[in-house]
Amino acid sequence: MSVSAEPTSVDPRRNGSVPADTGAARTDTLRPHAEHAFADELTALAAQDDRPRPARWRLSPWAVATYLLGGTLPDGTVITPKYVGPRRVVEVAVTTLATDRALLLLGVPGTAKTWVSEHLAAAVSGDSTLLVQGTAGTPEEAIRYGWNYARLLAHGPSRDALVPSPVMRAMAEGRTARVEELTRIPADVQDSLITILSERTLPIPELGQEVQAVRGFNLIATANDRDRGVNELSSALRRRFNTVVLPLPETPEAEVDIVTRRVEQIGRSLDLPAVPDGVDEIRRVVTVFRELRDGVTADGRTKLKSPSGTLSTAEAISVVTGGLALAAHFGDGVLRAGDVAAGVLGAVVRDPAADRVVWQEYLETVVRERDGWSDFYRACREAGV
Repeated sequence: MSVSAEPTSVDPRRNGSVPADTGAARTDTLRPHAEHAFADELTALAAQDDRPRPARWRLSPWAVATYLLGGTLPDGTVITPKYVGPRRVVEVAVTTLATDRALLLLGVPGTAKTWVSEHLAAAVSGDSTLLVQGTAGTPEEAIRYGWNYARLLAHGPSRDALVPSPVMRAMAEGRTARVEELTRIPADVQDSLITILSERTLPIPELGQEVQAVRGFNLIATANDRDRGVNELSSALRRRFNTVVLPLPETPEAEVDIVTRRVEQIGRSLDLPAVPDGVDEIRRVVTVFRELRDGVTADGRTKLKSPSGTLSTAEAISVVTGGLALAAHFGDGVLRAGDVAAGVLGAVVRDPAADRVVWQEYLETVVRERDGWSDFYRACREAGV
């Protein structure tokens, strides 16, 4: 016997979100969901999308890829890039969701796995909120289902007493479910996905029933490839996924572009100064992070020790955003070296003993000698070595 939940509609005005002409929401919500923040772009794509769409998809695979990578529609509508990276990576990810394989986005911290996952779900299903956040304490109920114990005690096991998980709802409604940080979830809980992904069925033995996935259902999981050994995926579960590795930005220019775009988006929601005034500082932050991350200076002449942290693009975005806030509230609104120095120090020195030595050596042998970086060197010295 199969049961299914009633589909829930997605209201673009939920949480007070009001899409703006720019494609980004201007709202009291600090961080609107992707389907609300970019509602205008999704609507424009849907209106001009005449390509075949898989069952229950809001857009065709081509339009989903265009939404993530950006472009200009025939009517002149500009679709802003949500992901800056290899086109083929996005095309493979989108195509996977149109098959019977689930999608695993794998990469080091800060490679936009969660960001891509959210925007894929928003473009495919119009709802990015069917989310399971993986932690060491994630229970099996978060993936399968739970119970309303007041109803369970009063009336016994029944469909009304059952509390569906986001995955169960996605199966019943033909939507895209998301599981973040899959390798953080205990192994026995991870394996509850095997039947769901292989049989497209979720048994409810207490009721003698099951939920069968309807067409349109699929699942996107993310995992940090530095978490190996935490809760490794079983071979049985890994076979149910098509793995797509999200790489770090290939060039400094690409990483500067990513950081600038994201800081502009975050800054608008926080009423921070415009980013163009601080592009030079963004470039310096990215240069420091890339050189320490790669263990060599940009010109390839000097080998460097790498700190224990990841120094990811996401961390660069955080450092620059914090610097903009300092410039806005305690400066003249222009991002300068003194505004980012403390953030860079905090990102690099995670291990007070080992990382501090790495940072001091880099500061004295590279930053101090680099033309045009004297202000950054002084600011970093003042922030503390």
